[in-house]
Amino acid sequence: MKTHGIARVLKILLFIAAMATIFSFVVMWLWNQLMPVIFGLHAITFWQAFGLLVLSKILFSGFRGRPHLRGDWRARLIRRWEDMTPEEREKFRGRGISPASGGAGGCGGPGSAPGAPKA
Repeated sequence: MKTHGIARVLKILLFIAAMATIFSFVVMWLWNQLMPVIFGLHAITFWQAFGLLVLSKILFSGFRGRPHLRGDWRARLIRRWEDMTPEEREKFRGRGISPASGGAGGCGGPGSAPGAPKA
């Protein structure tokens, strides 16, 4: 059982290394095709492309790993909903933006609700 776990870890590490290599080559190719032509910059090497990937990871997502935002917002909304009084729930429902209300979700903007006078 222990060797199965080690093999799995090695497969994951190999996959990560392969993906990093592929992404580095893609960044290098895109940079070398676009940046010298558009901005007059020099071509970069594989390791410089890899460094750009690492730098962008640090700058744009930090060291915490990938946050799981998909379910988090829903759980917070459900908690908020459960903590609301019936009056607050009605007020919240009335605040919603829908295409029929002519709000931001509507196709024609303000005044485009059904039955609104046309200019």
